[in-house]
Amino acid sequence: MTAQFKWLRAIRKGLWRIRSARLPCIPLAGAYTGAVQPPVQIQIVSDFVCPWCYIAKRRLEAALARRPAIDARLSWLPFQLSPDMPREGKDRHAHYAEIFGPERARVIMDKMVATAAADGLVFVTRPGARSPNTLAAHRLLYWAGLMPDIDQNALAERLFAAHHTRSEDIGDPEVLARIAAGAGMAGDDLAARLRSDTDEDVVRALIDEARRAGVTGVPFVVFDQQQAGGLGWRHEDDIESQKGPAGAGCARAGRVQA
Repeated sequence: MTAQFKWLRAIRKGLWRIRSARLPCIPLAGAYTGAVQPPVQIQIVSDFVCPWCYIAKRRLEAALARRPAIDARLSWLPFQLSPDMPREGKDRHAHYAEIFGPERARVIMDKMVATAAADGLVFVTRPGARSPNTLAAHRLLYWAGLMPDIDQNALAERLFAAHHTRSEDIGDPEVLARIAAGAGMAGDDLAARLRSDTDEDVVRALIDEARRAGVTGVPFVVFDQQQAGGLGWRHEDDIESQKGPAGAGCARAGRVQA
């Protein structure tokens, strides 16, 4: 197996699901020869309510930690699994039951908790937890990406953790402003900006662009502008373990179910 295939395989172990049928291999052999290479740009299309996005983030970071010679730069792009979610969101348990049915929703949520725990994440869905409209959270992360002194990836971590491990409402501008302050995004007017429609059109355009590019589920990862995999979950999907091995450097489509 060539070096670049070993790299792709390592990354795929760090990610969760592969949906696309046949995907290009990415030549990164220079990372193994000692040659000076430019940073690897990794773009992640995700939605904060997606549990597999947070799990994939953890696994990708673990895979990269095992390859310290590779200088990887992560950036985040928006996607909404529920673009029609009301601004105030919905009760999370009721939302899952609405999508999957009550029994299946319980199975899926238990599966998510167990899978996350294997990667050191403690998923908690407290009574009254909300399934938010994530547009404001995506605007916040978009703004962070425009600020050179702000770590966009660190803010993404805080947003994922707030939703999945603390059951906070990341559709609430006040909650988002507090999370942003913890990531170094100062500004007394931040909550007011989040309550406004500032840059909603920009973020929606980015989401539309992702859909036109073929993104139908998340997480979806692009390495150096080459598609590495739609690893995604869609609300209408079943969740099951992927069957069959992936080819070296290319992936098989997989439908998953609990």
